[in-house]
Amino acid sequence: MKKNVIIKLISIIIIFLVIFSPISTVQASGITNLIGSGDNFISTGENQTTPINDTNMRDLSNDLYNILLVVGIVIALIIGMILGIQFMTGSVEQKAKVKDSLIPYVAGCVVIFGAFGIWKLVVTLMQGI
Repeated sequence: MKKNVIIKLISIIIIFLVIFSPISTVQASGITNLIGSGDNFISTGENQTTPINDTNMRDLSNDLYNILLVVGIVIALIIGMILGIQFMTGSVEQKAKVKDSLIPYVAGCVVIFGAFGIWKLVVTLMQGI
């Protein structure tokens, strides 16, 4: 009985503290400042002297693709080797555990390399546009 009263009292105190705690409010300095900031943003974009370079974006995308693909291949190979070694050296129970972990491994490989295939397909198709 006393525990219930103490728990209710503590929860009521916490609720009051949350309700009556000082809340910080954000007040805008006016609509004119908001419109001025928007106009400044637009004029900065219009006066941009260095437009986005397509070759730089393509090179960055290719570099990122190659790096992530190599990392994915290395991780998949390392995990595959670990699973293979465990399968060859393990007991019957350990071999069953390795077989159970092969399903997520294969699914992960399909997802990773499928994503890289889709990425390359989209980049190749977009270059033609």
